[in-house]
Amino acid sequence: MIEVNGLTAGYGGQSILQGVSLTVPAGAVTVILGPNGCGKTTLLRVLARQIRPTGGAVRLEGRPLDRYGRREFARKVAFLPQSRPVPGITVGALAAHGRFPHLGLSRQMTARDRQAVADALRQAGAAELAGRDLRTLSGGQRQRAYLAMALAQQGNVLLLDEPTAGLDIAAQLEFLALCRTLADAGRTMVLVLHDVPQALRYADHMILMQGGRLFAEGAPDAVFASRAAERVFGVAFRRAEDGNYYVAAV
Repeated sequence: MIEVNGLTAGYGGQSILQGVSLTVPAGAVTVILGPNGCGKTTLLRVLARQIRPTGGAVRLEGRPLDRYGRREFARKVAFLPQSRPVPGITVGALAAHGRFPHLGLSRQMTARDRQAVADALRQAGAAELAGRDLRTLSGGQRQRAYLAMALAQQGNVLLLDEPTAGLDIAAQLEFLALCRTLADAGRTMVLVLHDVPQALRYADHMILMQGGRLFAEGAPDAVFASRAAERVFGVAFRRAEDGNYYVAAV
């Protein structure tokens, strides 16, 4: 579980997050939503220790984030930013980078490390891509490759910033279904998304932000019933008879 209490954070002296308090449940898909500039990515980067907060506290498993050593934290939390380089390496080699927090001084992979990489590739649905050059992959395939790298860290928490951006709709749904499967297996998945109907469909827990503050938090059904998302985004959301959600004309 991740607990955030009275969090304030920003860039260059400018405050973006203001007094944010929330909980990220363990072993669930949590989706962070809100308009552009509301602080979604800033919040995720604080959770990933990419930004040091200026106020408040963040605890992972009851322990302040700054009490973790760098390697220890990397064994518990993996972070995938929205923008990433596309080096000329194979998918297998990329996934192996996830083992760095576990390697000794020799930086040599053991049989246990190689097995962890193989397991990560399989879990990410990227085993058949292991020998492919990352640059030759489609967007959806590349996302699975980077997810394999994160899984190879063997942390229980994965923080993903807009992982479906730039993917076609089929690849988006495939990736979100994979995140659902990983959460069902016990991992804590935290995603920044823009698509509210997708969040309502795949999330266990939703965090809705506006203007750097928490606007609503809770189970998707509760957030939907409160119409909080409609007030934040200024559009109507409806649920079809099959249980799926859609945007309705206002």
